Amino acid sequence: MPAVTTLSLDKTLTAVISSINKYAPNISGRHLDIGSGTGELIRQIQAGFDVQSHACDYTAEFMQIDGQQIDIVNLNKDALPYEDGFFDLVTFTEVIEHLEHYRLIIREAHRVLKPGGLLVVTTPNILNLKSRMRFLIVGFWNLFGPLHVGETAIESAGGHITPISYFYLAHSLLDAGFDDIRCDYDKYQRSSFFWLILLYAPIKIFGSYAFHIERTKYRTLNEHNAYLVEQINHWRMLLGRTIVVAATKC
Repeated sequence: MPAVTTLSLDKTLTAVISSINKYAPNISGRHLDIGSGTGELIRQIQAGFDVQSHACDYTAEFMQIDGQQIDIVNLNKDALPYEDGFFDLVTFTEVIEHLEHYRLIIREAHRVLKPGGLLVVTTPNILNLKSRMRFLIVGFWNLFGPLHVGETAIESAGGHITPISYFYLAHSLLDAGFDDIRCDYDKYQRSSFFWLILLYAPIKIFGSYAFHIERTKYRTLNEHNAYLVEQINHWRMLLGRTIVVAATKC
């Protein structure tokens, strides 16, 4: 089991704070942190925003904020134990890849948010070039390797059971009723720069052809999803380590 200080990466948490500042700088009210871990994100959000934070997780053993109440929830089976439209802000960092049914928890996050409320969710970017090359060579995305049978440390990298690309995460948000889907990154990977220089032109050329076929032959690409698909091969997506996705409840 990893040390509790490694449950979330500092740059990822910093990117979440940056996303809140960018899309809801004056947010106040109630905040829910799903999969709160040590509580470090709660600590940073409370230092910068006028919110009352609630924490939920599958265990309270990692929490390092004295007096912080934690609602114990099995996110693979249970609904969030909160009223409809209860929160102004929901954060969900480095958790969704550990869950069996991520679309269910996205719908739950939508349910407990107030109209106009902000959701910020992060997950490893399996579409960066380091990850794409790893999948080409060994058949596993970066940070998603062979799983132990009977793995119990679900908070560890061995608990990464659900690789979710940006398109499918954005689609699940739209399908749940969110709007204004915006994608940022916690950092750019140096190890992907080499592949970007080598492969960017072929990716753009053959990607454009493939998307043309999707649009004209298979008719899977249309005006409703084209703007999401266009981001798949953007240079930022090809370099970004973790996607930090913000969405607003309609």
